[in-house]
Amino acid sequence: MADAILNRLTANNIFDLRASDTVQGIGLMIATTLVANGATVYIIGPKQADLDKMAKAYNEAAAKDPRRGKLVGLEGDVRLKSEAKRLADEVGKREKHVTILFNNAGIAVGTFQKPENATAEAFIKGYFDPITQDDFTNSLATNAVGPYWLSFAFLPLLEKWKSSELADKFVPQIVMTSSMNGWTKDSDTSGRSFPYMYSKSAIGHATSSLAHELLPLGIRVNGIAPGLFLTEMSDPGSTDELGQAHSTGKQHPFKVPAGPNGGSNRDVGSLALMLVANWFINGETVLIDGGTLLLHPSSY
Repeated sequence: MADAILNRLTANNIFDLRASDTVQGIGLMIATTLVANGATVYIIGPKQADLDKMAKAYNEAAAKDPRRGKLVGLEGDVRLKSEAKRLADEVGKREKHVTILFNNAGIAVGTFQKPENATAEAFIKGYFDPITQDDFTNSLATNAVGPYWLSFAFLPLLEKWKSSELADKFVPQIVMTSSMNGWTKDSDTSGRSFPYMYSKSAIGHATSSLAHELLPLGIRVNGIAPGLFLTEMSDPGSTDELGQAHSTGKQHPFKVPAGPNGGSNRDVGSLALMLVANWFINGETVLIDGGTLLLHPSSY
């Protein structure tokens, strides 16, 4: 009996995702962690050729170890309600159910330069003139509205997980990726983009709201709020052909106590695994920012 209890609590058993199915629109940090632990992961992006190239590289490596999962790329526009339904139908043709939906697509546009003078004219020139209507429209649609459509479109597949053979191991879940910039009061931490800050604030609140709404279905909703991670969005030109980030030496306008290069795929990947395996967290957003908001004013 004691042996069985100890075996059940090993990391290998807790984080063994074989036979689980995950859909997400993230870069490769979380996706590859899930594949490394046995999950089948559907990644969504704007270009099928790019998705296929990345999936091929990782699937060839994963095929050498039966403990690994696989990547499957699906082209789609996560901003649109019609696309959310189509993508859910596409996954439903291939899988009986979905264990986790990661809503992680994000863009950062509409940046500004801080004014040098404290005058209304200088503030209009810095904050108002460079920002377009489309900057806000696209940011909100991609970062905040798209996750709403996808969350509800995938509910039937998430609900079906509860009748799967591994339903007693993992609870179906939606994981939202917001950002530390949903709580910061210092625009420097956002790359100086108010459209980005507004959209991430919205998805941060949506996480707890949807968790409340979905209680009757037994489907959890949690969130991840990253700080600085080296990606093409935060540091253009920093990723190689496998999507791995390498610092370009770019100076960011804020400090990260844990280090200037930000977090790694191991950092955010291990957090994702924890959320997948833990039954007892619901409606929460986990801040993973290397201590950044300890230095900058925030409401987190």
